[in-house]
Amino acid sequence: MNEIDAYICEFSGDVKARLEAVCAIIREEVPQATERICMRMPTFDLGGKWFVHFAGFAKHIGFYPQPEAIEAFSGKLTAYKTSKGTIQFPHNKPMPYDLIREMLRHKVAEYEKASNIK
Repeated sequence: MNEIDAYICEFSGDVKARLEAVCAIIREEVPQATERICMRMPTFDLGGKWFVHFAGFAKHIGFYPQPEAIEAFSGKLTAYKTSKGTIQFPHNKPMPYDLIREMLRHKVAEYEKASNIK
């Protein structure tokens, strides 16, 4: 079991299921990413740099896609508490898995464009 899977196993019930789903989406959308724990959160790096974090909390799932992604998707994030680098997905609302997937695809495309990868 890797560090991220061990982190997720510390949770139970719906929170664990949500964390597992977010992790699976990241692994699917960014299979080239490397995984680690950074700042006590599951972290996926791309090209040797931090790409996205996520974490479980008592009342929400924290998703950290970097400020550029939050700005790019600000119109779709109005139902959630956000800050410069964080989105809070509360446990009392359905998880927006399609939105997470869309944000990751956007970030990968931006990474590839900046890296001149085809």
